Amino acid sequence: MPGGRLTQQERQQIALGLADGLAYAEIARRLDRPTSTVTREVMRNGGPTGYRADLAHRATERRTHQRRQAAPRGADTPPQVHGRDPEAVREYEETLTTVFMQSGLAKMMSRVLACLYTSDTGSATAAELVRHLQVSPASVSKAIAFLESQDLVRRERDERRRERYVVDDDVWYQSMKASARALTLIVETTQQGVAILGPDTPAAIRLENIARYLDFVSETTARAAEQAREILHVKPGASRTSDE
Repeated sequence: MPGGRLTQQERQQIALGLADGLAYAEIARRLDRPTSTVTREVMRNGGPTGYRADLAHRATERRTHQRRQAAPRGADTPPQVHGRDPEAVREYEETLTTVFMQSGLAKMMSRVLACLYTSDTGSATAAELVRHLQVSPASVSKAIAFLESQDLVRRERDERRRERYVVDDDVWYQSMKASARALTLIVETTQQGVAILGPDTPAAIRLENIARYLDFVSETTARAAEQAREILHVKPGASRTSDE
């Protein structure tokens, strides 16, 4: 699998694939690239209907130039821990941001969440987020307020009494439980419609089938979330060792 940045020729192939209605996975297969690479490229450059290869290529060159100017190498550049490749880390953070955006989060919320997830501490202060993301304090504040309202982050005070924003291991458990509750509400509402629209009518049958399907999905999701919760707190390899 080739590495490095997308070439202009590869971007042209992406544009042709989109014009032909191909899925991201198929375009990526033809390029011998990860699907996430193609997804990120399209999402950050106009989306599937607005993507233009030449504009995307120029925009990437411009962003690269701006990053080099904003973060020159030198004494102020933070050291990379664990021998990590800083460029690979940055690329992965962008990929994770794109995935969060596809799940429905706005761009700034996705960037903040990706930043927190890829930090070893799983936390950051507002000043650290502003510095890392190169955005305004107001943008960070707005993003944190939304993420907190969705139980995706929480606040705590560190030893210096600074407010830190934290992503917990339990965040996806809470998210799955919230998703199950939301589905339950849809089930209850669609079932009400069956009586209103009249039994055995096409609309009522449609709603009844939706209710039955989502009721099964909701129950399965809630049960799986409970059963798998302990995985969130197990260190890699520990579960395998305990089973042997």
